[in-house]
Amino acid sequence: MDARDAELKKELHATLQARRELGEEYESALVDSFLEKVDQRIDGSVERRVRRQFAEQRMVAARDGGRSAGAGDSWGERFGFGIVSLVLAVPLSAIGAGVAHLPGLIVSWLGIVGVNAVQAARTNPDLFGGRRRRGGGSDDDRWTD
Repeated sequence: MDARDAELKKELHATLQARRELGEEYESALVDSFLEKVDQRIDGSVERRVRRQFAEQRMVAARDGGRSAGAGDSWGERFGFGIVSLVLAVPLSAIGAGVAHLPGLIVSWLGIVGVNAVQAARTNPDLFGGRRRRGGGSDDDRWTD
């Protein structure tokens, strides 16, 4: 456990203690305040990772002399998108479940899965049964689904 985790644990303990002392009427404000701190921590972590990944991509591009594997299909982009998606899933799940309980949690995860499915389809068009050409390349080729 690093110092930031210990700090967040102290914040949670303080929030729970304040909830006990202040009562239920302040619960929503206390939870919102704690979630804002968690969200700021996640944003900082994501920003550091994105900066690190961007710097690594710039170094690779500089080493390769500007050659790249093609926009949108690099392993690093897919990995980064997956990491960001999972990191953002935590506060989205907490907010969805906190506001609307199980239906809110389900809607949050449907959105997360939907965004990832769109990203997967964008980077790999054949993944979900995309369009393929029929025939051997003659002028009357037809598209088929």
